[in-house]
Amino acid sequence: MTNRSAKGFIPVMLTPFKDNGAIDFYGLAKLTELYIESGAAGLFANCLSSEMFELSETERIQVIEEVIKVADGQIPLVATGTFGTDLQKQADFIKKVYATGVKAVIGITGLLAQETDKDEVFEANIFKLLELTGNIPMGFYECPVPYKRLINPDLLGRIVATGRVTYHKDTCLDINQIKAKIAATQGHEFGLYDAYMAHAVESLKAGAAGLSCIQGNFFPELVVWLCENYNNENLKNEVDAVQQFFIDNMNVMHNVYPTISKYYLQKRGLAISTFTRRNDIGTFDANIERGIDALHNRYNILCNEIEIKHVSI
Repeated sequence: MTNRSAKGFIPVMLTPFKDNGAIDFYGLAKLTELYIESGAAGLFANCLSSEMFELSETERIQVIEEVIKVADGQIPLVATGTFGTDLQKQADFIKKVYATGVKAVIGITGLLAQETDKDEVFEANIFKLLELTGNIPMGFYECPVPYKRLINPDLLGRIVATGRVTYHKDTCLDINQIKAKIAATQGHEFGLYDAYMAHAVESLKAGAAGLSCIQGNFFPELVVWLCENYNNENLKNEVDAVQQFFIDNMNVMHNVYPTISKYYLQKRGLAISTFTRRNDIGTFDANIERGIDALHNRYNILCNEIEIKHVSI
């Protein structure tokens, strides 16, 4: 996950639920297999797309353990370990997550300081959390919930220089910040994975280790293809077409998410429910459904044009 010469796609995994709201572990296993067969370089479980805030502590561990079992060492896994605001409790749960066998445990930046706290408080809490967690490999995720707290390039460089931080999921949406963060972390076993597909190609060319985006919960093969071909001059027109596809369809993939991605995967043949425990995402109505159906058609046309094969489900 830190080899910058081979760009990788790290899915932000969904959690399938049964219609009664219980975790669908069979569906989770099939989804994990889909990511792997699509060519994912790793997996990010127990993240925002996984509805991590709607899971109990026991369920979080169960989800991580199921994914590890299904992946069976084929690709590495990272997972979130910080919940609540008490640093000692965060550290205690990080240790539980790491004990499952993950490659690194991810800290949510918006849970390491209050929104009104100055950057000095945020920075002090990061280093305190590293101190409380021994030698456990860590990563950070600029999650938009409960609020988005960005790590600036200077701070990222300093925490990566400790040798403890190997992974960063970036959501700054600013290619200049991406470039500055990559420059600040050169020479370390570390990978920055960009979530913002509007500048995916530019980010990969700048030195991002890969992509970690919600679009991979619709068509993971396409994100993998872009990671593999972003710099292929023989496929420049196709790469441009894929980049434009992500730009043009950005909005439709964010409305009523993650319900829409579960519906999309249903259309692809994955036998999972569209049930979500989140109650703040809007309504999956006929207009939203038509938008996803049209997206599915546009994707199929693009795949035929650039000869991408769907992974069978």
